[in-house]
Amino acid sequence: MSARSLLAVSDLHVSHERNREVVDRIRPTSDGDWLIVAGDVAETVADIEATLRLLRDRFARVIWVPGNHELWTTRQDPVQLRGEARYHHLVEVCRGLGVLTPEDPYPVWETDESSYVVAPLFLLYDYSFRDPNTSLDAAMKHAYETGVVCTDEFMLHPDPYPTRADWCRQRIEVTEPRLAAIPQHQRTILVSHWPLHQGPTRMLRFPQFAMWCGSTRTADWHVRFRAEVAVSGHLHIPLTLFYDGVRFEEVSLGYPREWQRRGSGLPDPVRRILPVDQNRQPAGQFAAIRA
Repeated sequence: MSARSLLAVSDLHVSHERNREVVDRIRPTSDGDWLIVAGDVAETVADIEATLRLLRDRFARVIWVPGNHELWTTRQDPVQLRGEARYHHLVEVCRGLGVLTPEDPYPVWETDESSYVVAPLFLLYDYSFRDPNTSLDAAMKHAYETGVVCTDEFMLHPDPYPTRADWCRQRIEVTEPRLAAIPQHQRTILVSHWPLHQGPTRMLRFPQFAMWCGSTRTADWHVRFRAEVAVSGHLHIPLTLFYDGVRFEEVSLGYPREWQRRGSGLPDPVRRILPVDQNRQPAGQFAAIRA
């Protein structure tokens, strides 16, 4: 096998049979590979646990952050926990598997030349990714009128917080000090399901959806916290971008109807984060395909 790599993937959505076939093909390239799983594994605790166990058995280390789908409370899931209680239950499931979460000490990825603190983040969104001249009420009204409303409005409960925006605020307030405490000499790999920067959301086919994609409060975190790379998913637009000289990797697989448009056969959704893939080119102009 080759030298070890830090790899990443997100939005595996294993409730879709074709996606389970993709996941079954995911393998390390080295005995020492780590795999970042940046959210949206599945909607039920059983599917999330089974998938993370499979990956943990294959990789030297697995690091998970929740996406919105993990936080949904659906009728199909025997685990009917909501909001923060559901998140903490998933953290305990991961700990039982030996999978690292945003609640654990940040691990360090070592290379011959440097070391990087890998920081898994759970931050949610606060609806601030919208036109600053448009009120939230007006933006939400437009979203409902155009039929572009995230299912989170019905499935992702913020209990015990009054709103999802309040829960997001709490997550940012507990996360920011942890990042600030990382020694100044160390670079970071910031991992979040939702993008830290609003830029990638400007490529969505339906811009109304951006409200459910992050917070403007994290817009400078990649600079403030010395990110070598910022890893995210959620948008189902897998590509490489740069903001302020920092590499942003959107690493989602997405739904079968989406990845089937990109080529024939089963895709390999895993992205190499470190060492840098010299063959990978940053994105130019393209059309987002998320519906």
